[in-house]
Amino acid sequence: EDPTSFDIAVLELFLPLVVGAQVVIAAREDVIDGNRLLGLMVASGATVMQATPATWRLLLEAGWNGRPKIKVLCGGESLPRELADALLARSSSVWNMYGPTETTVWSATSQVEPGPETVTIGPPIANTQFFVLDGSGQAVPIGVPGELHIAGAGVARGYRNEPGLTAAKFVRNRHDESASSLMYKSGDLVRYLPDGRLEFLGRLDSQVKVRGFRIETTEIESTIMTFEGVRECAVVARQDGPGEKRLVAYLVVEGVAPSTSDLRRVIAARLPEYMIPTSFVSLDALPRTPNGKVDRRALPAPEIANGRHSRDYIAPSSPGQRELADICAKVLGLDRVSVDDNLFDLGADSVHVFQIISRANDAGIILTPKQILGGRSIAAILAEFEGNELETRDSHAPQLMPVPRDRHRIQRSWLGTADISNGRGKTRWDIR
Repeated sequence: EDPTSFDIAVLELFLPLVVGAQVVIAAREDVIDGNRLLGLMVASGATVMQATPATWRLLLEAGWNGRPKIKVLCGGESLPRELADALLARSSSVWNMYGPTETTVWSATSQVEPGPETVTIGPPIANTQFFVLDGSGQAVPIGVPGELHIAGAGVARGYRNEPGLTAAKFVRNRHDESASSLMYKSGDLVRYLPDGRLEFLGRLDSQVKVRGFRIETTEIESTIMTFEGVRECAVVARQDGPGEKRLVAYLVVEGVAPSTSDLRRVIAARLPEYMIPTSFVSLDALPRTPNGKVDRRALPAPEIANGRHSRDYIAPSSPGQRELADICAKVLGLDRVSVDDNLFDLGADSVHVFQIISRANDAGIILTPKQILGGRSIAAILAEFEGNELETRDSHAPQLMPVPRDRHRIQRSWLGTADISNGRGKTRWDIR
Protein backbone atom coordinates (compact mmCIF):
# COMPACT_ATOMS: atom_id res chain seq x y z
CA GLU A 1 0.00 0.00 0.00
CA ASP A 2 3.05 2.29 0.29
CA PRO A 3 4.47 4.48 -2.50
CA THR A 4 7.65 3.08 -4.02
CA SER A 5 9.50 6.21 -2.86
CA PHE A 6 9.10 5.05 0.75
CA ASP A 7 12.01 3.07 2.17
CA ILE A 8 9.66 0.28 3.27
CA ALA A 9 9.02 -0.50 -0.40
CA VAL A 10 12.55 -1.94 -0.63
CA LEU A 11 11.67 -4.56 1.97
CA GLU A 12 8.12 -5.17 0.75
CA LEU A 13 9.15 -5.67 -2.88
CA PHE A 14 12.54 -7.37 -2.76
CA LEU A 15 12.71 -9.41 0.42
CA PRO A 16 9.82 -11.72 -0.59
CA LEU A 17 11.32 -12.15 -4.05
CA VAL A 18 14.82 -13.10 -2.87
CA VAL A 19 13.37 -15.97 -0.82
CA GLY A 20 11.07 -17.20 -3.58
CA ALA A 21 7.81 -15.69 -2.35
CA GLN A 22 5.20 -13.85 -4.36
CA VAL A 23 4.45 -10.14 -3.93
CA VAL A 24 0.89 -8.93 -4.38
CA ILE A 25 0.71 -5.16 -4.87
CA ALA A 26 -2.54 -3.42 -4.00
CA ALA A 27 -3.61 -0.57 -6.25
CA ARG A 28 -4.62 2.74 -4.69
CA GLU A 29 -8.25 1.95 -5.49
CA ASP A 30 -7.91 -1.23 -3.43
CA VAL A 31 -6.22 0.47 -0.49
CA ILE A 32 -8.98 3.07 0.03
CA ASP A 33 -11.80 0.55 -0.42
CA GLY A 34 -11.85 -2.00 2.38
CA ASN A 35 -14.10 -4.41 0.47
CA ARG A 36 -11.76 -4.49 -2.52
CA LEU A 37 -8.70 -4.83 -0.31
CA LEU A 38 -10.34 -7.68 1.58
CA GLY A 39 -11.21 -9.39 -1.69
CA LEU A 40 -7.62 -9.07 -2.90
CA MET A 41 -6.31 -10.36 0.39
CA VAL A 42 -8.54 -13.43 0.26
CA ALA A 43 -8.06 -14.14 -3.46
CA SER A 44 -4.26 -13.96 -3.24
CA GLY A 45 -4.09 -16.32 -0.27
CA ALA A 46 -1.57 -14.02 1.41
CA THR A 47 -0.03 -15.41 4.56
CA VAL A 48 1.86 -12.24 5.53
CA MET A 49 0.57 -8.70 5.19
CA GLN A 50 2.07 -5.42 6.31
CA ALA A 51 -0.10 -2.31 6.71
CA THR A 52 -0.65 0.74 8.88
CA PRO A 53 -3.16 0.69 11.75
CA ALA A 54 -5.57 2.73 9.61
CA THR A 55 -5.56 0.09 6.87
CA TRP A 56 -6.06 -2.76 9.33
CA ARG A 57 -9.09 -0.86 10.65
CA LEU A 58 -10.44 -0.67 7.10
CA LEU A 59 -10.25 -4.44 6.83
CA LEU A 60 -12.01 -4.92 10.18
CA GLU A 61 -14.73 -2.50 9.11
CA ALA A 62 -15.11 -4.55 5.91
CA GLY A 63 -15.90 -7.58 8.02
CA TRP A 64 -12.57 -9.41 7.90
CA ASN A 65 -12.86 -12.42 10.20
CA GLY A 66 -9.20 -13.34 10.01
CA ARG A 67 -7.19 -16.27 8.76
CA PRO A 68 -5.49 -18.74 11.10
CA LYS A 69 -2.20 -18.77 9.18
CA ILE A 70 -1.73 -15.09 8.47
CA LYS A 71 1.04 -13.07 10.12
CA VAL A 72 0.04 -9.47 10.71
CA LEU A 73 2.73 -6.79 10.49
CA CYS A 74 1.72 -3.34 11.67
CA GLY A 75 3.86 -0.21 11.38
CA GLY A 76 3.90 3.41 10.35
CA GLU A 77 2.34 4.73 13.55
CA SER A 78 1.63 3.59 17.10
CA LEU A 79 -0.47 0.44 17.44
CA PRO A 80 -3.38 0.89 19.89
CA ARG A 81 -4.02 -2.01 22.27
CA GLU A 82 -7.66 -2.43 21.25
CA LEU A 83 -6.67 -2.78 17.58
CA ALA A 84 -3.86 -5.19 18.49
CA ASP A 85 -6.32 -7.37 20.39
CA ALA A 86 -8.71 -7.42 17.44
CA LEU A 87 -5.89 -8.50 15.12
CA LEU A 88 -4.60 -11.12 17.55
CA ALA A 89 -8.02 -12.75 17.53
CA ARG A 90 -7.89 -13.05 13.73
CA SER A 91 -4.31 -14.14 12.99
CA SER A 92 -1.49 -16.47 13.92
CA SER A 93 0.62 -13.59 15.25
CA VAL A 94 0.84 -9.79 15.29
CA TRP A 95 4.14 -7.90 15.00
CA ASN A 96 4.73 -4.26 15.86
CA MET A 97 7.30 -2.73 13.53
CA TYR A 98 9.18 0.49 14.29
CA GLY A 99 11.72 2.46 12.31
CA PRO A 100 12.04 5.98 10.88
CA THR A 101 13.06 6.36 7.24
CA GLU A 102 16.35 7.86 8.44
CA THR A 103 17.29 4.47 9.94
CA THR A 104 16.19 2.34 7.01
CA VAL A 105 14.15 0.13 7.08
CA TRP A 106 13.06 -1.35 10.38
CA SER A 107 14.89 -0.50 13.59
CA ALA A 108 12.90 -2.69 15.99
CA THR A 109 10.37 -5.48 15.88
CA SER A 110 8.38 -7.20 18.57
CA GLN A 111 5.68 -9.83 18.68
CA VAL A 112 2.55 -8.49 20.34
CA GLU A 113 1.19 -10.66 23.11
CA PRO A 114 -2.37 -10.58 24.54
CA GLY A 115 -2.85 -8.49 27.65
CA PRO A 116 -3.85 -5.07 28.94
CA GLU A 117 -0.41 -3.47 28.55
CA THR A 118 0.38 -0.77 26.01
CA VAL A 119 1.99 -2.08 22.82
CA THR A 120 5.69 -1.30 23.12
CA ILE A 121 8.70 -0.70 20.85
CA GLY A 122 11.62 -3.05 20.53
CA PRO A 123 13.95 -4.62 21.06
CA PRO A 124 16.21 -3.22 18.31
CA ILE A 125 17.20 -5.55 15.49
CA ALA A 126 20.79 -6.71 14.96
CA ASN A 127 23.41 -4.06 14.26
CA THR A 128 21.13 -1.39 15.74
CA GLN A 129 21.40 0.36 19.10
CA PHE A 130 18.89 2.46 21.04
CA PHE A 131 19.79 5.23 23.47
CA VAL A 132 17.26 7.23 25.51
CA LEU A 133 18.89 10.58 26.28
CA ASP A 134 17.90 13.86 27.90
CA GLY A 135 18.39 17.33 26.41
CA SER A 136 22.05 17.30 27.42
CA GLY A 137 22.73 14.00 25.70
CA GLN A 138 22.93 12.05 28.95
CA ALA A 139 21.27 8.66 29.47
CA VAL A 140 18.07 8.78 31.53
CA PRO A 141 17.09 6.21 34.19
CA ILE A 142 14.45 3.54 33.65
CA GLY A 143 10.99 5.08 33.62
CA VAL A 144 12.19 8.63 32.88
CA PRO A 145 11.13 10.12 29.51
CA GLY A 146 13.82 11.01 26.99
CA GLU A 147 14.43 11.27 23.26
CA LEU A 148 15.13 8.05 21.40
CA HIS A 149 18.47 8.13 19.57
CA ILE A 150 19.16 5.36 17.05
CA ALA A 151 22.60 4.16 15.99
CA GLY A 152 23.81 1.30 13.83
CA ALA A 153 24.15 0.06 10.28
CA GLY A 154 20.78 1.40 9.16
CA VAL A 155 21.46 5.06 9.97
CA ALA A 156 21.54 7.27 6.88
CA ARG A 157 24.34 9.72 6.14
CA GLY A 158 22.02 12.72 6.27
CA TYR A 159 19.56 14.75 4.20
CA ARG A 160 20.53 15.58 0.65
CA ASN A 161 21.36 19.27 0.19
CA GLU A 162 20.24 20.00 3.78
CA PRO A 163 23.49 20.43 5.75
CA GLY A 164 21.85 22.38 8.58
CA LEU A 165 19.11 19.84 9.14
CA THR A 166 21.61 16.99 8.83
CA ALA A 167 23.82 18.51 11.53
CA ALA A 168 20.82 18.93 13.84
CA LYS A 169 19.39 15.42 13.45
CA PHE A 170 22.46 13.24 12.82
CA VAL A 171 24.87 13.63 15.73
CA ARG A 172 28.11 11.91 16.66
CA ASN A 173 27.68 8.62 18.46
CA ARG A 174 29.71 9.07 21.61
CA HIS A 175 29.13 5.43 22.47
CA ASP A 176 31.22 4.31 19.49
CA GLU A 177 34.96 4.90 19.10
CA SER A 178 34.62 5.36 15.35
CA ALA A 179 34.73 9.05 14.43
CA SER A 180 32.25 8.50 11.59
CA SER A 181 29.61 6.76 13.73
CA LEU A 182 26.35 8.72 13.89
CA MET A 183 23.16 8.62 15.92
CA TYR A 184 19.82 9.78 14.56
CA LYS A 185 17.72 11.95 16.88
CA SER A 186 14.28 10.48 16.21
CA GLY A 187 12.21 13.16 17.93
CA ASP A 188 10.22 10.37 19.59
CA LEU A 189 9.68 10.74 23.32
CA VAL A 190 10.00 7.34 24.99
CA ARG A 191 10.87 5.74 28.30
CA TYR A 192 12.42 2.44 29.24
CA LEU A 193 10.25 -0.06 31.07
CA PRO A 194 11.80 -2.36 33.70
CA ASP A 195 11.89 -5.27 31.24
CA GLY A 196 13.90 -3.28 28.68
CA ARG A 197 11.04 -2.47 26.31
CA LEU A 198 10.31 1.08 25.20
CA GLU A 199 7.01 2.89 25.66
CA PHE A 200 6.21 5.58 23.07
CA LEU A 201 4.97 8.78 24.73
CA GLY A 202 4.65 11.23 21.82
CA ARG A 203 6.66 13.66 19.71
CA LEU A 204 9.09 16.38 20.75
CA ASP A 205 8.50 18.54 17.68
CA SER A 206 5.71 19.58 15.32
CA GLN A 207 5.88 16.31 13.40
CA VAL A 208 2.81 14.08 13.62
CA LYS A 209 1.73 10.82 12.04
CA VAL A 210 -1.65 10.39 10.39
CA ARG A 211 -2.53 7.16 8.59
CA GLY A 212 1.16 6.22 8.66
CA PHE A 213 2.36 9.42 6.97
CA ARG A 214 4.91 11.62 8.69
CA ILE A 215 3.69 15.21 8.52
CA GLU A 216 5.37 18.46 9.50
CA THR A 217 2.44 20.64 10.53
CA THR A 218 4.55 23.76 9.98
CA GLU A 219 4.43 23.10 6.22
CA ILE A 220 0.64 23.17 6.29
CA GLU A 221 0.60 26.24 8.50
CA SER A 222 2.95 28.09 6.12
CA THR A 223 0.66 27.32 3.18
CA ILE A 224 -2.45 28.52 5.01
CA MET A 225 -0.66 31.72 6.05
CA THR A 226 -0.38 32.70 2.37
CA PHE A 227 -4.11 33.48 2.35
CA GLU A 228 -4.98 37.15 2.62
CA GLY A 229 -6.29 38.06 6.05
CA VAL A 230 -5.00 34.97 7.87
CA ARG A 231 -3.14 36.39 10.88
CA GLU A 232 -2.36 33.19 12.79
CA CYS A 233 -2.65 29.47 12.16
CA ALA A 234 -2.05 26.24 14.04
CA VAL A 235 -2.44 22.70 12.70
CA VAL A 236 -2.70 19.72 15.03
CA ALA A 237 -3.48 16.02 14.78
CA ARG A 238 -6.54 15.31 16.92
CA GLN A 239 -8.01 12.02 18.05
CA ASP A 240 -11.49 12.88 19.32
CA GLY A 241 -12.74 9.33 18.97
CA PRO A 242 -11.25 5.82 19.08
CA GLY A 243 -9.03 5.16 16.10
CA GLU A 244 -9.74 8.53 14.51
CA LYS A 245 -6.66 10.71 14.13
CA ARG A 246 -7.14 13.63 11.80
CA LEU A 247 -5.58 16.98 10.93
CA VAL A 248 -7.42 20.09 12.11
CA ALA A 249 -6.40 23.63 11.15
CA TYR A 250 -7.20 26.59 13.42
CA LEU A 251 -7.22 30.07 11.89
CA VAL A 252 -7.35 33.60 13.24
CA VAL A 253 -8.57 35.81 10.40
CA GLU A 254 -8.97 39.55 9.92
CA GLY A 255 -12.01 40.23 7.76
CA VAL A 256 -13.70 37.50 5.74
CA ALA A 257 -12.36 34.01 6.34
CA PRO A 258 -11.39 31.98 3.25
CA SER A 259 -13.83 29.24 2.35
CA THR A 260 -13.05 25.64 3.18
CA SER A 261 -13.10 24.75 -0.52
CA ASP A 262 -10.53 27.48 -1.31
CA LEU A 263 -8.31 26.33 1.54
CA ARG A 264 -8.45 22.74 0.34
CA ARG A 265 -7.78 23.71 -3.26
CA VAL A 266 -4.67 25.77 -2.49
CA ILE A 267 -3.25 23.24 -0.04
CA ALA A 268 -3.87 20.40 -2.53
CA ALA A 269 -1.93 22.34 -5.20
CA ARG A 270 1.15 22.57 -2.96
CA LEU A 271 1.08 19.57 -0.64
CA PRO A 272 0.17 15.85 -0.84
CA GLU A 273 -3.42 14.78 -0.26
CA TYR A 274 -2.66 13.32 3.16
CA MET A 275 -1.56 16.78 4.37
CA ILE A 276 -4.93 18.42 3.72
CA PRO A 277 -6.71 19.06 7.06
CA THR A 278 -10.11 17.45 7.38
CA SER A 279 -11.48 20.40 9.39
CA PHE A 280 -10.87 24.14 9.49
CA VAL A 281 -11.86 26.11 12.59
CA SER A 282 -11.95 29.91 12.86
CA LEU A 283 -11.07 31.38 16.27
CA ASP A 284 -10.90 34.91 17.65
CA ALA A 285 -7.46 34.08 19.07
CA LEU A 286 -5.24 31.05 19.55
CA PRO A 287 -4.89 29.90 23.18
CA ARG A 288 -1.50 30.68 24.72
CA THR A 289 0.69 29.26 27.48
CA PRO A 290 1.99 31.62 30.20
CA ASN A 291 5.21 32.10 28.19
CA GLY A 292 3.29 33.14 25.09
CA LYS A 293 3.51 29.98 22.99
CA VAL A 294 0.48 28.48 21.27
CA ASP A 295 -1.17 26.06 23.69
CA ARG A 296 -2.02 23.30 21.24
CA ARG A 297 -3.58 21.14 23.93
CA ALA A 298 -6.12 23.89 24.68
CA LEU A 299 -7.36 24.14 21.10
CA PRO A 300 -11.08 23.25 21.06
CA ALA A 301 -12.59 20.31 19.23
CA PRO A 302 -13.86 21.27 15.76
CA GLU A 303 -17.30 22.86 15.79
CA ILE A 304 -18.57 20.16 13.47
CA ALA A 305 -18.26 17.71 16.34
CA ASN A 306 -21.31 19.40 17.85
CA GLY A 307 -23.23 19.39 14.62
CA ARG A 308 -23.11 23.17 14.09
CA HIS A 309 -23.03 24.13 10.43
CA SER A 310 -22.84 27.45 8.68
CA ARG A 311 -25.35 26.46 5.99
CA ASP A 312 -29.08 25.99 6.35
CA TYR A 313 -30.13 22.45 7.05
CA ILE A 314 -31.98 20.65 4.24
CA ALA A 315 -33.71 17.50 5.38
CA PRO A 316 -33.65 14.27 3.35
CA SER A 317 -36.60 13.92 0.97
CA SER A 318 -36.48 10.20 0.16
CA PRO A 319 -35.86 6.91 1.94
CA GLY A 320 -32.44 6.61 0.34
CA GLN A 321 -31.40 10.09 1.41
CA ARG A 322 -32.65 9.49 4.94
CA GLU A 323 -30.72 6.23 5.20
CA LEU A 324 -27.50 7.71 3.82
CA ALA A 325 -27.80 10.88 5.90
CA ASP A 326 -28.17 8.78 9.05
CA ILE A 327 -25.12 6.71 8.11
CA CYS A 328 -22.99 9.80 7.39
CA ALA A 329 -24.00 11.45 10.64
CA LYS A 330 -23.05 8.37 12.67
CA VAL A 331 -19.71 7.89 10.89
CA LEU A 332 -18.77 11.57 11.25
CA GLY A 333 -20.03 11.84 14.82
CA LEU A 334 -22.63 14.51 14.01
CA ASP A 335 -26.19 15.09 15.14
CA ARG A 336 -27.38 15.40 11.56
CA VAL A 337 -26.13 15.98 8.01
CA SER A 338 -27.86 18.18 5.45
CA VAL A 339 -28.32 16.58 2.05
CA ASP A 340 -26.33 19.39 0.42
CA ASP A 341 -23.48 19.39 2.95
CA ASN A 342 -20.06 18.64 1.49
CA LEU A 343 -19.03 15.57 3.47
CA PHE A 344 -15.36 16.53 3.25
CA ASP A 345 -16.08 19.98 4.68
CA LEU A 346 -17.61 18.11 7.62
CA GLY A 347 -14.35 16.29 8.27
CA ALA A 348 -14.65 13.14 6.15
CA ASP A 349 -11.40 11.48 5.11
CA SER A 350 -10.55 8.29 3.23
CA VAL A 351 -11.25 6.12 6.29
CA HIS A 352 -14.67 7.71 6.74
CA VAL A 353 -15.40 7.24 3.03
CA PHE A 354 -14.94 3.52 3.35
CA GLN A 355 -16.97 3.33 6.55
CA ILE A 356 -19.82 5.13 4.79
CA ILE A 357 -19.58 2.80 1.80
CA SER A 358 -19.50 -0.30 3.99
CA ARG A 359 -22.53 0.69 6.05
CA ALA A 360 -24.40 1.91 2.97
CA ASN A 361 -23.79 -1.43 1.25
CA ASP A 362 -25.15 -3.22 4.33
CA ALA A 363 -28.27 -1.09 3.98
CA GLY A 364 -28.63 -1.99 0.29
CA ILE A 365 -27.17 1.25 -1.11
CA ILE A 366 -24.32 0.19 -3.38
CA LEU A 367 -21.71 2.96 -3.55
CA THR A 368 -18.10 3.29 -4.66
CA PRO A 369 -15.35 5.70 -3.53
CA LYS A 370 -15.51 7.35 -6.94
CA GLN A 371 -19.18 8.23 -6.43
CA ILE A 372 -18.53 9.84 -3.05
CA LEU A 373 -15.43 11.70 -4.21
CA GLY A 374 -17.34 12.96 -7.24
CA GLY A 375 -20.65 13.80 -5.60
CA ARG A 376 -19.42 14.88 -2.15
CA SER A 377 -22.96 15.60 -0.90
CA ILE A 378 -25.76 13.13 -0.18
CA ALA A 379 -28.00 14.68 -2.81
CA ALA A 380 -25.32 14.55 -5.50
CA ILE A 381 -24.17 11.04 -4.59
CA LEU A 382 -27.67 9.63 -4.92
CA ALA A 383 -28.68 11.75 -7.93
CA GLU A 384 -27.81 8.98 -10.40
CA PHE A 385 -30.40 6.67 -8.85
CA GLU A 386 -33.49 7.70 -10.77
CA GLY A 387 -36.49 7.97 -8.53
CA ASN A 388 -34.18 6.94 -5.67
CA GLU A 389 -34.57 3.31 -6.69
CA LEU A 390 -31.36 2.07 -5.14
CA GLU A 391 -29.42 -0.76 -6.67
CA THR A 392 -29.23 -3.95 -4.69
CA ARG A 393 -26.11 -5.59 -3.39
CA ASP A 394 -26.42 -8.47 -5.87
CA SER A 395 -26.38 -6.13 -8.88
CA HIS A 396 -22.75 -5.21 -8.22
CA ALA A 397 -21.48 -8.18 -6.26
CA PRO A 398 -18.37 -9.59 -7.98
CA GLN A 399 -18.42 -13.24 -8.90
CA LEU A 400 -16.02 -15.20 -6.74
CA MET A 401 -13.99 -17.70 -8.72
CA PRO A 402 -11.93 -20.53 -7.21
CA VAL A 403 -8.17 -20.10 -7.53
CA PRO A 404 -5.90 -23.19 -7.46
CA ARG A 405 -3.60 -22.83 -4.47
CA ASP A 406 -0.83 -24.78 -6.21
CA ARG A 407 -0.42 -21.85 -8.54
CA HIS A 408 0.95 -19.74 -5.70
CA ARG A 409 2.75 -22.41 -3.68
CA ILE A 410 6.41 -21.75 -2.95
CA GLN A 411 9.24 -23.93 -1.70
CA ARG A 412 10.65 -21.49 0.82
CA SER A 413 8.93 -19.27 3.33
CA TRP A 414 9.47 -15.78 4.62
CA LEU A 415 8.91 -15.54 8.35
CA GLY A 416 7.74 -19.13 8.24
CA THR A 417 10.83 -20.74 9.74
CA ALA A 418 12.69 -17.93 11.51
CA ASP A 419 11.98 -15.97 14.66
CA ILE A 420 11.78 -12.30 13.73
CA SER A 421 13.13 -11.32 17.14
CA ASN A 422 16.06 -13.75 17.12
CA GLY A 423 18.55 -10.91 17.26
CA ARG A 424 20.09 -11.75 13.90
CA GLY A 425 18.11 -9.28 11.86
CA LYS A 426 17.06 -11.95 9.35
CA THR A 427 13.46 -12.46 8.38
CA ARG A 428 11.56 -14.89 6.23
CA TRP A 429 8.06 -14.60 4.95
CA ASP A 430 5.38 -17.15 4.20
CA ILE A 431 3.51 -15.61 1.31
CA ARG A 432 1.66 -17.54 -1.33
